[in-house]
Order: sequence, then C-alpha cells, then structure tokens
Amino acid sequence: MTISHAAADAAAAATLDRLAELSALAVAEARRLGASQAEASANDERGLNVNVRMGEVESVERTRDRGLAVTVYFGQRKAQASTADLKPESLRRTVEMACAIARHTEADAANGLADEARMAHAPRDFDQWHPWAIEAEAAIALALEAEAAGRDFDARISNSEGASVSTHEGLSVYANSHGFVGRGKSTSHSISVSLIAGAGDAMQGQYWYTAALRPGALENAADVGRKAARRTLARLDPRSAPTGEFPVLFVPEVARSLIAHLVGAVSGGALYRKASFLVGAQGQRLFPDWFRIVERPHLIGGWRSADFDADGVATRESALIEAGVLQRYVLGTYSARRLGLASTGNAGGVHNLEVAANAEGFDALLAGMRRGLVVTELMGQGVNTVTGDYSRGAAGFWVEDGAIAWPVDELTIASNLRDMFQAVEAVGADIDPRSATAVGSLLLGRMTVAGGTGGGEG
Repeated sequence: MTISHAAADAAAAATLDRLAELSALAVAEARRLGASQAEASANDERGLNVNVRMGEVESVERTRDRGLAVTVYFGQRKAQASTADLKPESLRRTVEMACAIARHTEADAANGLADEARMAHAPRDFDQWHPWAIEAEAAIALALEAEAAGRDFDARISNSEGASVSTHEGLSVYANSHGFVGRGKSTSHSISVSLIAGAGDAMQGQYWYTAALRPGALENAADVGRKAARRTLARLDPRSAPTGEFPVLFVPEVARSLIAHLVGAVSGGALYRKASFLVGAQGQRLFPDWFRIVERPHLIGGWRSADFDADGVATRESALIEAGVLQRYVLGTYSARRLGLASTGNAGGVHNLEVAANAEGFDALLAGMRRGLVVTELMGQGVNTVTGDYSRGAAGFWVEDGAIAWPVDELTIASNLRDMFQAVEAVGADIDPRSATAVGSLLLGRMTVAGGTGGGEG
C-alpha cells in the first residue's frame, strides 16, 4: 500500500516522539539507579531492496531495524547495554544490566558526557527526509529496465551480475542527562547495474549506480544501465601498463578514498593509540599551499548534515586543511580527552567534506597529464595507516599524448601517503555527488606504477 508524503511525515514525527520518550526514560532510570551521568541512542530504520539478474527476480527484501542503546557512567566507570525490545519494562532491565556491568569496570579519566556547554541548540531541518513511496513491484520494474537497457546496449555485453533498486529511511534520537535531546531523520535511495562483456578469459565487468537523498534526483534507470554498458565495453582488451614513475589521475569516486585515508589518519582513535603516520601533524603542511578541505555540516540537502555529533556536541563549519596545512584533528569527546584537546564535534565521523578545486574537469586534467595512468578502480587493502605506506592493485586506462590510449588492469600503484598528499597537482571541478566527500578528479604528479605481464611498452 502506498502512503502519501504527508502521512509518512506524520508517522515519522510520531516515531521520533516515541524514540525521544523511550530515550528519556532510559536516562532517567539510569540516574535513579545511581548513575552520575547517562546517555541513550535510539533508532528506527526500514528499507526495501530488490535484486534482479538476467531478467529474473532474485530477491525482494524488506528490512526493519530498531533498538536502543544506553550508556551509564558511575564517576569515570562506564558500561553499555542495548535492546531491540522497546517496551518500557525491557528498557528498565537493559538499564539495570548496564548499571550492574559499570560497577565492575575500570575507571577511565576520559569517560563521561561531553561538557554541557557544548550541547547543540535550536535544531534545524537540513532537507534530508524524502521517503520513496515505491512498492516492490515498481522497484522490480525499475531494476529490470536498468538491466535490460545495459544488456541491450551492445551485442558484446554477454552477461549480467544483476541490477538492484533500494530505498532506506532512518530515524534516530540521542538523549543525555544534561537534558539534551537531539533528533535526526534521513533517507537514501539507489539504482545500480553490473554487467559483463566478452567471453572466456577476455571477460570484463563494470558497473554504474546512482544514489541520492531524493528519489527525484536519481538518474533515469535506463541511463544507469547504458552507462554501465559503456563503462564495461571500455574495459575490453586491456593491455599492461608500463612500469616506472608516472602521473596518476584518480577519478572522483576513487579520489575520495585518498581523502578517507587522510581523515582516518587524523581521527582521534588512531592518534591516541599511536596507530597513525600523522601523530603530531597538526600545524604541519601536508599538501601544496593551494589545497583546502572544509567540513560543512550544515549544508541543506547534505549527505551527512547534522547540528550535533554522536555526543550531542554542536557541529560547526571549519577547515580541516587550509593552505595545505592540517588545521585540526577529527575528535569526539573521548578521543579529545585522551589527547588533552577539545572535541571538534566529530564523534561518529565527519560531516560533508568539500575539497576545493583548482582546475576544470576530467578532460582538462587528462590533457594536462600527457602520459600516465587513470585509475578507475582500486583493489586490496594495501594501506599501512601506521607508516603511511600505500600499495594497491588498480585498474583503469593508460594515457598517451593527453588522451586515453588503452584499458589496463592487473597493475599495482605504490607510494607513501605523505608523498602522495604532497604530490597533488590538481583537483578537478567534476564532483561526484553520490558521497558526503565532495571531490573531483585528483591528479598526482608521480607514483610508482608496476604493470602486469601484458604487452605495454615502457
């Protein structure tokens, strides 16, 4: 049964009211049992995911997940318990369990709620709630349309790994004994297709997907299939890449992985465990002097927009990298205390990073690099976060005279992340909108490329 947007909004508001009531109940019960501080997080999520392959339905899955987790503090001793049963009596038993555990835990000077003065106030709506009133039959039809458009695009498309359509709604509440209660709601939707071209040992696979908070912002299903087909065909007849040091151009969906490595290395958990190659790097120049990354948590329609972090601390717009220099770390309350610093409002992660462009799009960067490698896919986990050493399997295209010459696979790219950050020569304006990290194509002046066993020339 399809329900109206107004009915969906009313139902979401009622659910959030109920989650807030239960969270407040859990906090109050913890305080009644002697906890000096307490916090509770409650969620209610639901979704639909359909998968088809070769014109047949493979699966239809409806998901529903809800629960509440309570954290209690007895001085600097801490414990947590959770439940999926949201009846008041079950919540009380869950709180009792957390309190019993806490009395047997070790004290940690960094434990405790964030300072009350840091709590967020006057919550705003960031336009992230856009439910998709789509039934399973209609979702299946879209997935079939996307796959058929890709399979019918060219006779060389020989097989399919399937197509999927998914929609997700998430409601959440965070409350603590400071009296803070914060609410969040968001949606996400996607259509994806994965195809195979060629035959035997010459088979190549590729995919494409569209994702958005609003269903109306998704690409047309047939266009997704056709784009997957074009990407798959472009991978046919790969050759090896030359071995040596060359410029490397990361397409946007790959470029954001480099930003993720940076964020991981300057995040509190890695820093206080001394498990990062960027321990002590605040204030150091990591990138060229034109390079800038800004966190923008209050973007309307942003993937990760929020007034508060997982500790209830108010978020704020601030630079992570300015003029190439690391301005700050990425800290929640606990990790900040471990480091003797203040929370940056990043408990639970970063919110909407924007990497400033200094160049036009992919084509301009391609022409400017003259000869080198375009990376469209990364494989493996060859990144050492302690040393910064980077070595990963890759695939993409070899570039000659500023134009794509042939597809390449079974190669390795290697460097050190510090050297890679310094080697960034340009960031394009061709931003991939499917992520909370807004970055375009990213050109590194030099990396070690180790080609495969094929016939590429050095």
